[in-house]
Amino acid sequence: MTILSDCHLHSHHSGDSTASMEDMINRGISLGLKTMCFTEHNDFDFPGTKEEPSEIWILNTDSYLYELIRLKEKYADRIELLFGVELGLQPECFRKNAVYARSYDFDFIIGSSHICHGKDPYYPAFFEGRSEKEAYREYFESILENIKKFQNFDVYGHLDYVVRYGPHMDRDYSYQDHREILDSILTELIEKEKGIEINTSGIAKGMRDFHPCMDIVKRYRELGGELITVGSDAHKPEQIAASFDRISHFLQECGFRYYCIFEKRTPHFVKLL
Repeated sequence: MTILSDCHLHSHHSGDSTASMEDMINRGISLGLKTMCFTEHNDFDFPGTKEEPSEIWILNTDSYLYELIRLKEKYADRIELLFGVELGLQPECFRKNAVYARSYDFDFIIGSSHICHGKDPYYPAFFEGRSEKEAYREYFESILENIKKFQNFDVYGHLDYVVRYGPHMDRDYSYQDHREILDSILTELIEKEKGIEINTSGIAKGMRDFHPCMDIVKRYRELGGELITVGSDAHKPEQIAASFDRISHFLQECGFRYYCIFEKRTPHFVKLL
């Protein structure tokens, strides 16, 4: 494994994980990781359900930071631990996100789209009554809205996350089918000096490719994009660094020679081997 930094991780501080932060760290150490960045969820105005009320998506950041500092000191000689957050972006709550992002000295902020115009792509209802292509298009349009409204993040997470939950996932999905809107997204990110992440969780979910797919990553590079982070999006110790053995070749095929680790909101470039 040549990628030794996992920059998208969740523990019990996120509403959709029960994993012990210390168990996550020990697993990372056992895999030979040099850096782990926890990016716990914070999603304002998340449409809750009876099983998952909206409150579980609001991060108790003080509690999270307290535990992270303690473990950072405990494992200082074995691994670097960074303080990140995954912000759920929606145009309606950009002011809340703006205040929140300035309230803590994060090392790294991922901006992500989990909700599209008040609807959750996780549920089949998002796709009902229209084609997959139409549903994917709406999701990408919402990303462009988010980027134009809010810029206090470092990379956009799992850019084609919606495909994970489509009725046929990525079987009939391609960059070419959405080229115009995706190019607008990538251009906007590059102009605002924002990166994208390679999120490996799509493979574990049964997809053929990472998030985003290779053609999007290649296009980001063609347009001048340089900021790439790598994350497993692990919610359990056994998911950490999943498929990382494929990342170096993947990125080099897309035209990259480096990937990034953010510390104090500043990218540090690591050469691909």
